[in-house]
Amino acid sequence: MAPPTRENIPESSAIGSPSVASELKLAWSRLPSSYAIPAHAPSLAESLSYCERLARGHYENFSVASWFLPKRLHQHFFSVYSYCRISDDLGDEVGDKRLSLLLLDTWEEELHRCYSHLEDGPGASGGPTHPVFVALQPTIREFGIPQHEFADLLVAFRQDQKVSRYDTFDDVLGYCRNSADPVGHLVLYLGGYNDAERQHLSNYTCTALQLANFWQDVAVDYEKGRVYLPLEDLRRFRVEETDIAQRNPTSAFREMMRFEVERAREWFERGLPLVGMVDRELALDLELFTRGGQEILNAIEKQEFDVLSKRPAISKPRKLWLVLRALAGKVR
Repeated sequence: MAPPTRENIPESSAIGSPSVASELKLAWSRLPSSYAIPAHAPSLAESLSYCERLARGHYENFSVASWFLPKRLHQHFFSVYSYCRISDDLGDEVGDKRLSLLLLDTWEEELHRCYSHLEDGPGASGGPTHPVFVALQPTIREFGIPQHEFADLLVAFRQDQKVSRYDTFDDVLGYCRNSADPVGHLVLYLGGYNDAERQHLSNYTCTALQLANFWQDVAVDYEKGRVYLPLEDLRRFRVEETDIAQRNPTSAFREMMRFEVERAREWFERGLPLVGMVDRELALDLELFTRGGQEILNAIEKQEFDVLSKRPAISKPRKLWLVLRALAGKVR
């Protein structure tokens, strides 16, 4: 399949106006050319191959599905991951909030076309033309995935363009309900689970992973103009935002981070029962993701809760240990 180019973005994506079409071309130009929406839908085989290449190209973030999940699920995970990857990049990699919002609207139009033409084959009139949505259609049909699980992610990515501070922890949790929890639901759907109890437990794990990422990336997010630490906690621990701006890990800041790390650990613990409620292969993935998130929190603690001077990270030997531990469980 010839990769979509910026020159063959369909005019239908421009929501009618030539000026908007011009802005869309500018917006797509800030992303990999393969992300653009082609004028004509590729075949299903071409679309599946596109998603596999994209997923494997982000190997650091996607190794688990390749190693532990049943082979029959690999392609479905590639397709779902590709949707999440591109959606995230539309919000975070454009560098212009207005253009990001325009791209997210265009992307959601493709999602609507995907669902409204779910029973049609690739290339059907009015159907989606992006390979990700062509590839997703058989996955959606097979596992009965509701549209809102995909659409909720776009709500969070739009929110990132409009909201840069969160006053309370509940406000942060509200963001996580759209940015993190749907991903866990999608994984459960692919594993054959769609009940509320498992989704509820998954929400704890996914929110905990999101919190661990927030606490790891306080300085990185601040460079993007965002603070996910609840402002009520800054006030409570008498931390000034200028401390973050100046990369100044005061004792008050580190005490606040100690509190946030322990709170994230509690959410990981709440989600652990899910591991015993799914089949063994999916349980290995869930355990590995949970332990990986917990290791991020451990890395923060080892740096005495200073996430400003140096970004906490899991060492390669530690990552290998986590994988080998999960692999040993699979062998047993």
